Amino acid sequence: MIKLLTIHDKLEWTSYVQKAAEYDFYHTWHYHALETGQGIPLLFVYQEHDDYIAFPLLKRPIPGSDLYDLGSVYGYTGPFSNKKMDELGNTLKENFKHAFQDFLIDGKYVSVFTRMHPFFKQQLLLEKFGGIYENGRTVVIDLSESIEEQRNKYKQSTMDAIKHAWNKGFKVKEERGPDAIALFVKIYLENMNRVGASPYYFFNQEYFNKILNTPEYDARLITAYDGDIAICSTIIMFTNGIIQAHLIGTLNEYLHHSPAKFMADEISILGRSLGMRYYNLGGGLGFKEDALFKWKLGFTEHCLDYKSWRYIANPAIYQELLDKKDIDKNADIDFFPLYRYA
Repeated sequence: MIKLLTIHDKLEWTSYVQKAAEYDFYHTWHYHALETGQGIPLLFVYQEHDDYIAFPLLKRPIPGSDLYDLGSVYGYTGPFSNKKMDELGNTLKENFKHAFQDFLIDGKYVSVFTRMHPFFKQQLLLEKFGGIYENGRTVVIDLSESIEEQRNKYKQSTMDAIKHAWNKGFKVKEERGPDAIALFVKIYLENMNRVGASPYYFFNQEYFNKILNTPEYDARLITAYDGDIAICSTIIMFTNGIIQAHLIGTLNEYLHHSPAKFMADEISILGRSLGMRYYNLGGGLGFKEDALFKWKLGFTEHCLDYKSWRYIANPAIYQELLDKKDIDKNADIDFFPLYRYA
């Protein structure tokens, strides 16, 4: 059986997520309902009796044509199932493959892009199609260790910044309500302006109000203070044993104090109290091993491979779209699909 759910099918979408053996907040109906114009959220479901494979995606029209492609929301998504990916039977995986390929043909989809979840073995399903791409690594703190063991792995500069915060008397508070959100937005937008972020990352206050208020996952707003001054603020998600560092900002005038390091250490303590198993700090910008990645390595050298799925469903049309833009498909450009480049 095949189903194609939209954002209007809240109860059914939510039911599939809740029955999943592995999922993160990125898979939820609520998170997809927040999508800000990158595409139309869909949940493709292939089901045999009680077993199913579900795949959240974003439907996007290809300008100047009657064709489409599929992308994914910001963050780690990919398929999920009522079984872990390494427990799926080969027959179910093969049948899913054929059903999904038929869906792509019938819907005039040229390509599919999704960011895969580093904790789930989604490659065991998607490798049947081809198109798995090694993007880099993401830095993960293992919360099964004691806080003492964790801190022993910090680089000296990271531990020094945390001790500096202790000596300065910085405090961390978990906050709720419109005033706290407005304060976060102020710090976050200052941060985005400083780094020259793309327009996509300039979310409005309504977005933050909604992302923090849902029963589908545990979202928390945590702010670091120097006395009465809010100096660093972050939105953190706690889902099925995994903490995701979602969005963060630091006041420009406090950057030299590195309060984000102090905050990460404090969040790891909170995570243990909530029974979390991992704290995913993420990777570098564009998952390159850049200064941001090295900053995160200051906490631990434990990394997971991060992959994306870049599948060309219709190679002939894909090539035609590249030709229209005079783009060489073998160009050394880390972007997919290439016909949307520039």
